[in-house]
Amino acid sequence: MRAYGILLHISSLPSAWGIGDLGPAAFRFADILAENKASLWQVLPLNPTEPGFGNSPYASPSAFAGNPLFISPELMQRDGWVSAADLETSRHCAGRLGADPARIDFEAVHAQRGHMLHAAFERNSPQLRNDPAFLAFCREHAYWLHDFARFVTLRRRFRYAPWCDWPEPLRLRDERALEEWDAQAAADILREKFVQYLFHSQWLGLRAYCKERDILLLGDAPYTVTHDSADCWSNSRCFKLDDDMRPSAVSGVPPDYFCADGQRWGTPVYKWDILAHEGFDWWKKRLGHALTLVDLLRLDHFRGFCAYWEIPAAENTAVNGRWRKAPAAEFLQSLREHFGTLPFLAEDLGLITDDVREVMERFDLPGMHVLQFAFGGDTGTNPNAPHNHRKHSFVYTGTHDNAPTKAWFAELGPEERDNLCLYSGLRTDDNGACLLLTRMAFACTAEWCVLPAQDVLAMGTDGRMNMPGLTAGNWSWRMTPEQLASEAWRGPAEFACIYGRTGKTATLPAFDLDNIAE
Repeated sequence: MRAYGILLHISSLPSAWGIGDLGPAAFRFADILAENKASLWQVLPLNPTEPGFGNSPYASPSAFAGNPLFISPELMQRDGWVSAADLETSRHCAGRLGADPARIDFEAVHAQRGHMLHAAFERNSPQLRNDPAFLAFCREHAYWLHDFARFVTLRRRFRYAPWCDWPEPLRLRDERALEEWDAQAAADILREKFVQYLFHSQWLGLRAYCKERDILLLGDAPYTVTHDSADCWSNSRCFKLDDDMRPSAVSGVPPDYFCADGQRWGTPVYKWDILAHEGFDWWKKRLGHALTLVDLLRLDHFRGFCAYWEIPAAENTAVNGRWRKAPAAEFLQSLREHFGTLPFLAEDLGLITDDVREVMERFDLPGMHVLQFAFGGDTGTNPNAPHNHRKHSFVYTGTHDNAPTKAWFAELGPEERDNLCLYSGLRTDDNGACLLLTRMAFACTAEWCVLPAQDVLAMGTDGRMNMPGLTAGNWSWRMTPEQLASEAWRGPAEFACIYGRTGKTATLPAFDLDNIAE
């Protein structure tokens, strides 16, 4: 199988509502993929984002819930949940909504969606308790949904203080205290479940549309979860926390050539012994839930399943951390027995050790190659150089954490430029760099080729999605309507024909859906 796809997060779609959503532009983009012989649409994590976490999809209050900002106002009106007047009122309350079609104003978007969803709940709450589809959704997702709704409403009650600062009965999940809260906040809890029902319904509509067009969806599962999350609160036994329910150890990566202090992520560390003792039940539920939404999952920071960098919580940097083993083989074997197959892509970028390679080979997991990393140092041995690509892998020109290829080339040092020239036999400029790396990606032996949308559109620094290390200003790029309608999308289709990436056999083995939520 040889096929290609496009990396474009939902938030980056154009819309009239300040952020990309699951409405008309998403369906149009699925059509564009199908019309141009693509077989895959890759997205970033679909979970809720918050200003307090830098609006990052990799730092969320839930590893299960969907992002309310992606709920389409047009589909809400079409399905009768809101009126045209409701939408117009919500637009006015958001002020500068959509003032810049190329950037997301998260403050305005939160205001608009909050008002719209409140209006929808007020309009429809009387009949929700008798709505068969809504009740079925609540039953099917009860294993995460009720605790998530509790968590969101309690956060509001305590003015968004971390859950470890809540009154002890709620912090420690005393059953009587939780039952009292369920009764006190019943309407608010119902509202949060309703919002998740709307997201889930709209997403499954888009997924069905993609399936009809033979477009596979590749999702993303962050390795860690944030401490101030429903996951950590409701499963605190699975994380290294102290008596006050604060992290006693946090995750990160050690110092390296690029960062003398390493990276201190600050997210709590898993208790892998507890997870293993419970048959990795939490992970099975988490990944199983995600696989009801997408066809494939990228496992972020895959090496963390083999060994992870553990930092004492009192340390301000990652320097004094240490490597701790994780049970990768036992974990993956348990997943394979549970699901029947492993529809995962291992994010294996950076310094990868032999134990990681061995477990990937044992479980037949594809990894990643990034062409922007291919031309530093010795290209002969560089694993990202096309002649070293594994067949069972995904190749990218760049990722959401890289500059678009045009901007990348403009910032290249002379050694890397010379290496690229010697390797390709061509001299190029920043305008031609996208085309050159795209051709390399399509021509290489990797089964899957994925292009960031910004590279198809030959964008520069203005198209950058994320700059690792920055706490503000990331995740806000989106396409304009003119870019969605661009003839540039036809370019990859021509390469797909030339290099045999039309994806005519791009199918996946079925996994056991009956085991998803058990």
